Amino acid sequence: MKGSINLPDFSDMHILIVGDIMVDRYISGEVKRISPEAPVPVVEQRHFENRAGGAANVALNVLELGAKATLLSITGSDEGRAIISEVLDLGERLTLEFVTCKDRKTTVKTRVMAGYQHLIRVDNEDKHDISSEQERIILDKFKGLIDSGQIDGVILQDYNKGMLTKTGIEAIMDYCSLKQIPTFVDPKEKNFFAYRGCTIFKPNKKEVTRSTGIFSDLDAMDGYLRERLSHNITLITLGQDGLYVNDGSQGATYATAPRIIADVCGAGDSVISVVSLCYLKGMDMSSLANVANIAGGQVCESPGVVPVNYEKLRQELVKNDNK
Repeated sequence: MKGSINLPDFSDMHILIVGDIMVDRYISGEVKRISPEAPVPVVEQRHFENRAGGAANVALNVLELGAKATLLSITGSDEGRAIISEVLDLGERLTLEFVTCKDRKTTVKTRVMAGYQHLIRVDNEDKHDISSEQERIILDKFKGLIDSGQIDGVILQDYNKGMLTKTGIEAIMDYCSLKQIPTFVDPKEKNFFAYRGCTIFKPNKKEVTRSTGIFSDLDAMDGYLRERLSHNITLITLGQDGLYVNDGSQGATYATAPRIIADVCGAGDSVISVVSLCYLKGMDMSSLANVANIAGGQVCESPGVVPVNYEKLRQELVKNDNK
């Protein structure tokens, strides 16, 4: 019998999520023939759905885990903004702080599916950096939210869509350091080393390799990152191989259980959400890594972007404890 891992009650936590949001659109149906116009499948549409993606999916994960969430992001002045606002109209536990940027589109990713088979994805988006004026508005909103005294931790969810600029990231990190607010980072390559002093830095292995030139030595990766970022904890996601965690004194790899994978989209969102909340509740690194592995694995069993389910996560932890 293994040591017990109890999933905490997160209802007293309030997380501020800052980053790029998007509409994840799914068109699904059946393929029964090949088009006479070109050698491509014809999808007979059966279902159409809009879901919240990117940093918005992180906010949904935080809510599903029982905590409160505030989401700070940018949108265009378009249909995408209306859609994401409607999808995220979830009551008082989720606060939306959107800055409208009239010079850009709200990101919409359209996936065409046949059963679990992903046939094609079409992206409609702008990826240029926001203007200095737009950045100032976001930073003013951010500081006001932190100054409210209601925020327990900040998740920075970067998809390189232009909201999190280098100067904006640095200003956010400096303010969190000043106010002693823990920061949890899911980075992308563009501003990879801008998150100095963060609490937990959670890239995937491919992102670390591209940014450091180190291919397989996880301890060496941690050392390189630590030298550049001076952060507290490194957490590198390894796909089917699980997670690597280093708390500054030692590093360890935590394997994940074999699963039938339907879709890996959104797994990183679930991991950063679970990791942030478990850390704030004082969970030890080994338990935190195991909970994150299970959360990431569970969402991969469902097609499309879906948040983790608190009760399902708790039940698997109980089941594992009794093995």
